[in-house]
Amino acid sequence: MTDAQWAWSEPLLPDRTPKRSGRWRDHREVIDAIAWKFQTGSQWVHLPERYGNWKGVHNRLRMWAADGTWERVFTTLMAQADADEDLNCAVSVDSTIVRAHQHAAGARKKGPRSVSADHALGRSRGGLTTKIHLAADGNCRPLAFHLTAGQAGDAPAFPQVMRRLRVPRRRGRPRTRPEVVLADKAYSSGAIRAHLRRCGIRAVIPVTADQRGHRLRRGSPGGRPPALDREAYKQRNTVERCINRLKQWRGVATRYEKTATIYLAGLHIAGIFLWPPGDPNETP
Repeated sequence: MTDAQWAWSEPLLPDRTPKRSGRWRDHREVIDAIAWKFQTGSQWVHLPERYGNWKGVHNRLRMWAADGTWERVFTTLMAQADADEDLNCAVSVDSTIVRAHQHAAGARKKGPRSVSADHALGRSRGGLTTKIHLAADGNCRPLAFHLTAGQAGDAPAFPQVMRRLRVPRRRGRPRTRPEVVLADKAYSSGAIRAHLRRCGIRAVIPVTADQRGHRLRRGSPGGRPPALDREAYKQRNTVERCINRLKQWRGVATRYEKTATIYLAGLHIAGIFLWPPGDPNETP
């Protein structure tokens, strides 16, 4: 982590000592170990010795995933960017499918509450897959994540992605409504357009060919087609570029984690490293 990232992350991390063990190893060292694991996609048992016992690192990842620590740090970094007026109000939404390794199967059905009952794993001709639904700002940085099985559609997951879009503020309620949402034709539905219209959000979504043909067949009762700002739509590639940045982490590009909770934590950790406060040219 950069010094700026650590300065904002440290106050949000638990500072208490576990009841049945000694002092916790340095938080920053453990975060770097977890980041190394997701960046390389290596097995836990191959964690370098300089990071200590892999079981302790994994337990820290699991505990902080369960209590929401990773997501809290992630949203705080976004809030700092918003306070520095470095947050673009044009939000792009899209999804990407990642292949799940065979070791990702077999998670217990019982136990701690997971992100989804099926652990966001789907089975198709290509094998086990998970779909990441996400929103990104105009600077190719992630804002929100939602996981489903790989065969799930994009449009049904849109409300969940928007519901997770929350940027805390120092005063008042968190920001949940961007000025404009950009998405491809997979999100061209009346329900999504109506939802954005109720929230006062401008939709920049092209109409599919079948929707256009259906409106033409109806004639004047079909109404006018939704307007498309083609100049603004050129910015939609920011979410695809954000996906490319996330998939540079091998543990994100291929899912090795059994539970959706741990894999979602990995996405938040990758997002933390993509949201550097302070000097953007500073390197870890």
